Amino acid sequence: MESLTALIFDPTVWMALITLVVMEVVLGIDNLVFVAIVTNKLPEHQRALGRRIGIGLALLLRLLLLSVVAMIVQLTQPLVVLFGHEISWRDLILITGGLFLVWKATAEIHHTVDPEPTPTLFDRQTKSVSFGAIIGQIILLDLVFSIDSIITAVGMTTQIPVMMTAVVIAVGIMLLAADPLARFIERNPTIVMLALGFLLMIGALLIAEGFGVHVPKGYIYTAMAFSAFIEMLNMLARRRHKTKNGGQQTDNPLSA
Repeated sequence: MESLTALIFDPTVWMALITLVVMEVVLGIDNLVFVAIVTNKLPEHQRALGRRIGIGLALLLRLLLLSVVAMIVQLTQPLVVLFGHEISWRDLILITGGLFLVWKATAEIHHTVDPEPTPTLFDRQTKSVSFGAIIGQIILLDLVFSIDSIITAVGMTTQIPVMMTAVVIAVGIMLLAADPLARFIERNPTIVMLALGFLLMIGALLIAEGFGVHVPKGYIYTAMAFSAFIEMLNMLARRRHKTKNGGQQTDNPLSA
């Protein structure tokens, strides 16, 4: 009890908490975009439930990983040497998650560009999607992003209560933002393509990090923010053009 009281009144702990919350929210953007895109493929009455389950599982996974944080830290120990680079369990998890994200983003881009093509492997997978399959995909990406965020958090503080509090606050923010983000993506088809491009880039980044190529994430998120800003300008321009033409023009999902 005394230790908890000391933490509450320690200003350095509050600074660490604020920093961790910001970091968890930023790292959770990728997870949130993925959840929004895949749950929008569900029937409308299941989408909100799917998002809540997916984000709830992200919280549960993070808290479980924090309870065994000593074991999670050991995942960074070298396991094998591949192409002259030491590969750990964390690297393998990042590579696997990155490959899955690249595959999933590519499949979704394929379906968005050609929603009714000649039957292919991509289309069979898209049409056979179910609530359980969506939740399974979310769990896989939750695991990858959770391990990455927890290992990053451990490097910033050793206080488990602080990390747990930051995770709960960050996931709570994600939960509040999930439905508005999903509705925004659904109403703006061009945003879907942009978001899928982000996921494709994040997947490639995870694979690169798994092989020891560290790209500062600030560059990635800056590029994503700039692309989103340009797309917002495009949306405003299309809306004004539509208004001038008396509302006769409709948005083209693939328009610039």
